Amino acid sequence: MSIKLILYCLFIPFCMWIITATNLDRCFKKNMVMQIHCLYFILSLICSYLLVNFFMDIYGTISTL
Repeated sequence: MSIKLILYCLFIPFCMWIITATNLDRCFKKNMVMQIHCLYFILSLICSYLLVNFFMDIYGTISTL
């Protein structure tokens, strides 16, 4: 298994947990549950992508030292 795949499996649920704690529901109209869930999912994918690439860059930098 690739290290990136393992990191994605760790960071996607972590980012979902963090983003759902922000209470973005008040930014949307009432009864827009599907749109809120889609936004949470997209934001968690974006956040996990950034975190995985950050840690892979750190790993690559440390391994070259």
